[in-house]
Amino acid sequence: MLVFGTRPEAIKMCPVVNELKGRPGDFDVSVCVTGQHREMLDQVLEAFGVVPDHDLSIMKPGQTLFDVTCGVLLGIRAVLEAVRPDVVLVHGDTTTSFAAALAAFYLRIPVGHVEAGLRTRNLYSPWPEEFNRQAVDVLAKWYFAPTDTSRQNLLREGKPAERVYVTGNTGIDALGTTVREGYRHPDLDWAQGSRLVLLTAHRRENWGAPMHGMFRAIRRVMEDRPDTKAIYPVHMNPQVREAAHAELDGFDRLRIVEPLDVLDFHNFMAAAHIVLTDSGGIQEEAPSLGVPVLVLRDTTERPEGVAAGTLKLVGTAEEDVYREFSRLLDSPEAHAAMAHASNPYGDGHASRRIADVLTGGTCAAPAVAPAEGTAGALPGAVAGEAAPSAPEGGVRA
Repeated sequence: MLVFGTRPEAIKMCPVVNELKGRPGDFDVSVCVTGQHREMLDQVLEAFGVVPDHDLSIMKPGQTLFDVTCGVLLGIRAVLEAVRPDVVLVHGDTTTSFAAALAAFYLRIPVGHVEAGLRTRNLYSPWPEEFNRQAVDVLAKWYFAPTDTSRQNLLREGKPAERVYVTGNTGIDALGTTVREGYRHPDLDWAQGSRLVLLTAHRRENWGAPMHGMFRAIRRVMEDRPDTKAIYPVHMNPQVREAAHAELDGFDRLRIVEPLDVLDFHNFMAAAHIVLTDSGGIQEEAPSLGVPVLVLRDTTERPEGVAAGTLKLVGTAEEDVYREFSRLLDSPEAHAAMAHASNPYGDGHASRRIADVLTGGTCAAPAVAPAEGTAGALPGAVAGEAAPSAPEGGVRA
């Protein structure tokens, strides 16, 4: 059973769903969505042709982390007891993933963690995601790490080496489905001939003064550079929307639009000159498309992109955002260096590797540069070590 509930999770889990369903002799696949996001989740499911078998529909107006955690934990119990899967797969760092993994643990159902091992080591940044991902890794049996850096994080925490696999990131798999030649959209037609800036911002720790400050900085930079236009698919959260409209309304070269479906968003990203974001997944996706990313956060659990030069961590202080955004727009050399840096997040075959592990097969190393001192090492404990065995009697995922 694969459990997910937000738009970012769905983007990265739908390729895994479709890979597993493409092997009917190996897997009996069930999909449970929690509805932690609703409209944004449904858009992704439609784009990938995934129809859930179970929908907890937990979303309600003004929901808090208490509501989401309790809703998933209590709602999924009956589903797990009815299906009794051999394996529950969760993704990343959402409250859905934490609560679903905890429910599976209570019922003694093994958990596989897709995108395991990301760390900032600060439980309050990002909040609550850093806690969620660490907690899931306490409960998991299989660890599908996107990079060797993530694998090393897990090994330093004492996770069993024979259960840790470097697979690449499934978000890169998704781009192979969504980014299309000849894609057209009215908003992209509007931006034609300009340097397009794609903006996303929604993190809880950025609500309030940080978000207002970074929006002011972005507007100030663009007001002085008439060859730029920006598109901001605004998050559904009321606090995010209030800040966006307070700071960005009335600026005719920045369009605030409703959330885009995944196909549209990925193609907007492919057309962008620069991405500014506090998202996690976009830090992996944009480098795959050769688009520089300024990360509007003080920490990132994706240091590989910073080390490779595809990302720059700029924080949220108004003057810091202003300075770094200006620099990237004004220096063709700085832009080219980021755009042409090597993407460290995989080769688009992560879902296949995850499926191979679950069937007890081998997990071939993804096309990412190994960390220093690990050249030639295969994912797993040591090169040549056997994969962990699949559950007896076949796999019911």
